[in-house]
Amino acid sequence: MREKKNMIQWIYSSKGNAELEERYDEWAASYDRDLNTDFGWLSPRKAVDAFAKRVPRHGRVLDAGAGTGIVGELLHDVGFEFLAAMDLSQGMLDEAARKGVYKEFHRMAMGSPLDFPPRTFDGVISVGVFTVGHAPPGSFDELVRVTRPGGHIVFSLRPDTYEQDGFREKQSSLEAEGKWRLVEEGERYKPMPKGEPEVYHQIWTYQVL
Repeated sequence: MREKKNMIQWIYSSKGNAELEERYDEWAASYDRDLNTDFGWLSPRKAVDAFAKRVPRHGRVLDAGAGTGIVGELLHDVGFEFLAAMDLSQGMLDEAARKGVYKEFHRMAMGSPLDFPPRTFDGVISVGVFTVGHAPPGSFDELVRVTRPGGHIVFSLRPDTYEQDGFREKQSSLEAEGKWRLVEEGERYKPMPKGEPEVYHQIWTYQVL
């Protein structure tokens, strides 16, 4: 296992989903401790706060890129009843299962077709997935497809990724096409002040139309 200070860059340097999956499998056992304790990971709480303002507690929720279930635990704590975990790493999903908060587990990769019927979920939350070397902007097409009209999609996104990697264009095009509307663009903040203090994130909230 790499030294903790190098873990994030090691993940970012993955060449494709197969290597990304392998590296997350390797990291899964210490992931919670590394992010929460050592890196000061703030995005899960910020995203859950935004999500909880918009999505009913009884709704069906997809945690897209659930990892070890950090977001799921927070959603469960504030009263969400039906949570489905989706991740490309089986090792991460195995850790998430130990938390006892999800009803379903799905090993799928963002950016590929998702094996859910249209309009399956009342809300989708995705934290830490739209970042360097991870899910592409085209992932939003499938997230919109599997969310019912009126449902919400909440996600964290690096501002530099938004500007440089096609997210601005994709988010705007989906709005222009009448697929979703922007509800809230959160302020910039440092998601890992102890582990990656030079990086910023924002929380975005869209409503599917």
